[in-house]
Amino acid sequence: MSNVSENISATQVKELREKTGAPMMDCRKALQEAKGDLEQAVVVLRKRGMASAAKKASRSTTEGSVGTYIHAGGKIGVLVELNCESDFVARTDDFQELLKDIAMHIAASDPRYVRREDVTAEDLAREGDIYRTQAAATGKPAAVVEKIVEGKMSKFYEEVCLLDQPFIKDQSVAIKDLIAQKVAKLGENIVVRRFARFKVGDVSWTVAQTRPAGE
Repeated sequence: MSNVSENISATQVKELREKTGAPMMDCRKALQEAKGDLEQAVVVLRKRGMASAAKKASRSTTEGSVGTYIHAGGKIGVLVELNCESDFVARTDDFQELLKDIAMHIAASDPRYVRREDVTAEDLAREGDIYRTQAAATGKPAAVVEKIVEGKMSKFYEEVCLLDQPFIKDQSVAIKDLIAQKVAKLGENIVVRRFARFKVGDVSWTVAQTRPAGE
């Protein structure tokens, strides 16, 4: 490990930090683990970010901020509430950057729900029935049909759930991963509480919120 450590340059650490936003020491450790491979180090940090986010997920988030994004010459508007644990974190540039990125993403991708858990039973039943009927029509065995349905439902979640959607600025990162990276960096739980999206001339609009536990 000592040889690997000596071979990690400050330039590599700086480049990884700029790419991920992770603390310098975490970047160095990730590069050491990845034996200097920058892309693999990104994977290491993302995995650690998800682990850190999972540990903090049960912590209360009563602070935060409301962000807005107006797109296409005022034709699309988004309001989003992003929560964290302290007012101090809510006022940081990192938190505000995340808030802006999520609002912009919602404007572009038009999700209908925040999380998978928020999808209504009616929507789940309807989509599952459609996919199962389509798969059964292929004449494949029941076990294969269920695998097909499972795959289509996963794609459905990716299309309608904000946290499952690929981030518009980096399709290799889901919104939940983007949030996890900030959780790892800022040390607090971060939750998208709710959002609203409006489009001029569209009679329908999207208003979504995270369901409280137990509902």
